[in-house]
Amino acid sequence: MFDLTHAGVDEAGRGPLAGPVVTAAVILPQNHTLQGLDDSKRLTDKRRRALYTRILDEALIGIGIAEPAEIDRINILQATLTAMTRAVRALPMRPAKILIDGNIVPPDLDLPARAIIKGDQSEPAISAASIIAKTLRDDLMVLADARFPGYGFSGHKGYPSPVHKAALTERGPCPIHRLSYAPVAAARRPE
Repeated sequence: MFDLTHAGVDEAGRGPLAGPVVTAAVILPQNHTLQGLDDSKRLTDKRRRALYTRILDEALIGIGIAEPAEIDRINILQATLTAMTRAVRALPMRPAKILIDGNIVPPDLDLPARAIIKGDQSEPAISAASIIAKTLRDDLMVLADARFPGYGFSGHKGYPSPVHKAALTERGPCPIHRLSYAPVAAARRPE
């Protein structure tokens, strides 16, 4: 049985210069035994991956993604809110309400919702969503590294590290860069 009183929602990838923003919605089992749920950024990669596997096995999950072109078209905040709505709609069952990490509720949700600042540190379903979103996004960026070598995506995951900025300056943007972000726009070459 699942705890259909609520689903937790969180995102990963608002700050990077490249790659998608990934959101997850998670409904945990009633009386779940998942120990150590927390904000994904506060967990080691090993611990996060162990929890990721258990969450995939035990919970109901919906995923929402906004690709770089969409981020460029509507901005990162709107793309994140859109991806959150997609994640909720992708859930296999409807919860009674949605708990969202942060301070903004997506306007297109058709369920009651509440935003919780630092909810990924206090609400287990949001923590689980944080873990799913970050692990999935990290894995997508490792795949991107194979498709677009030379940028170091598997290391920095698209965030604006010195290595990433140097690669941008040397190579210019690749197809998964967010062209509306200032460091990427500055690295564009004349066509």
